[in-house]
Amino acid sequence: MSTKKILNKDVSNVVEESLTGYLMAYKKYYKKIGEYNAFQYRGHRKDKVALVIGGGSGHEPLFTGYCGAGLADAVACGNICASPNPELIMMAAKAVDQGKGVLFVYGNYAGDNLNFDMAEEMCRAEGMKTAHVREWDDFASAPKERITDRRGIAGDVYTIKIAGAACDAGLDLDEVVRITEKARDNTNTIGLATSPGTLPGNDKPTFEIADDEMEFGMGLHGEPGIERTKMMPCCDMVERMYNELMAEMGLKSGDEIAVLVNGLGSTPLLELNLVYYELYKRMHRDGLKVYDAEVKTYCTCMEMGGFSITFLKLDDELKKYYDAPCYSPYYAKGSFSGVVEDASSDADEEEPEFDETDVEPAVITRSKDGVLEELNAEDTRNMLLYIADKIIANKPYLTEVDSAIGDGDHGIGMAGGMQKAKKKLLKMQGEENAYHLFETAGQAMLMSMGGASGVIFGSLYLAGAKGMDPKGTITAEDLARMEKKSLDAIQERGGAQVGDKTMVDALAPAVDALEANSGKGLLEMLKAAEEAARCGMEDTKKYVAKFGRAKSLLERAIGHQDAGATSVYLIFQGMREFVEGAID
Repeated sequence: MSTKKILNKDVSNVVEESLTGYLMAYKKYYKKIGEYNAFQYRGHRKDKVALVIGGGSGHEPLFTGYCGAGLADAVACGNICASPNPELIMMAAKAVDQGKGVLFVYGNYAGDNLNFDMAEEMCRAEGMKTAHVREWDDFASAPKERITDRRGIAGDVYTIKIAGAACDAGLDLDEVVRITEKARDNTNTIGLATSPGTLPGNDKPTFEIADDEMEFGMGLHGEPGIERTKMMPCCDMVERMYNELMAEMGLKSGDEIAVLVNGLGSTPLLELNLVYYELYKRMHRDGLKVYDAEVKTYCTCMEMGGFSITFLKLDDELKKYYDAPCYSPYYAKGSFSGVVEDASSDADEEEPEFDETDVEPAVITRSKDGVLEELNAEDTRNMLLYIADKIIANKPYLTEVDSAIGDGDHGIGMAGGMQKAKKKLLKMQGEENAYHLFETAGQAMLMSMGGASGVIFGSLYLAGAKGMDPKGTITAEDLARMEKKSLDAIQERGGAQVGDKTMVDALAPAVDALEANSGKGLLEMLKAAEEAARCGMEDTKKYVAKFGRAKSLLERAIGHQDAGATSVYLIFQGMREFVEGAID
């Protein structure tokens, strides 16, 4: 039986979209780093060694959940089960570097090692001091004599926690590395898998295991473990894993340890607590002192079944850093005040969303009077600014249209997205790549609007321009080609077709008109596209909605115009007006 997953049709952007959701939810704590899948903690302490963590996505809350007060300063997020690239890692480091050095902590996997090593070389070439600590707590993955071949799994949590505390204590880079390596070298984990996870876009799971089987020591991605056996009672599972940990670490009566019982993705808390119950009985019997224990989900592989047990052997030095308070939405210890104390004073603070009082139109210029036969980069920037002002001015109209059959928020969302795009574009005077202007505006809309409109209307600009070779001038043919790419991406992402009462009803005929008339010049082409979009918008009055809130209205939606199609019409009208010079 295949696993049902909650994904969009196009999974190619699942990491970026998921990360965007996370950062929107916790925006008072975090700020995205440029256009990279990386973010930083807004309130990170200054004048200290910076801690950057990261790795493949799909293991949440590792790594995103361990950035915050007393934890990591920044996180670099790779694709699903894949390392982040060197540029992404370097940009994360540059964002939080205080001149005291940057420590990278990550799991000991070949891809991570290669990419983080290259990132360190790039950082050092720019004058930054760097060091790294690779986590290798999974002792089932290699014998002691090959400890550097061991994988990093849930033990990352303890290593990151102590590294963050050492950084915040003001220690120099060498001392932070020493403390972090000491934590890493006193941490061991063993896991047990009962069922696989399935990666987004894959039909098959990461590994196969029979319904009545389990495997001791299996890695997060399905790497072989110690032994595959038939399912057994919880007490027997814990007995085997506890004995392996005791033998590996040489623990004896009186030793103090911190204990982490971690769910791998789908194991419920009821079962994880049962694991700890069985584990505690054995630790108590053998005289181990449990300094602290936590039972939760810390390091996963999608919906993988099973759990892991991590021991951290403590001494007085490690206790000091272990006990230091920390806070993130997914991991906290002690009392930590002022976890967002620096957010309001951040010079790079993200601009607020749309403000109804902030509607001063931009000063629009054109490269010449009369009709424009093509759009140079500055014309492109001004055209996009003109369209943004046009949408902002039509906010009440779009709200009225949407209120009839929708949530009434389309005007607010479109105006907010265009306001954000406008702010970005106003800073791009002198940009020479016309496609980059479309990309920037689309990305700003995508990141600020939220909901389906953010993705769809952000893609209207972004998807068509992304990946295009830099170009200083856009012709009619270029614009037609770009909008066809955007339409394809929007339909692939959302699945809407003409007749579904969405923005596609206006965009699809407009794109057809662009392609059919691109040889007639920019103005004639845009006139045809504007009229096609208008007709498509009018046609939505005849349709029953297939998407959104209006879908539940069935035939009652007939007679009402779709708000998204209306926005598309206004955008093409704005393009035509700018090219024609009818902008007064």
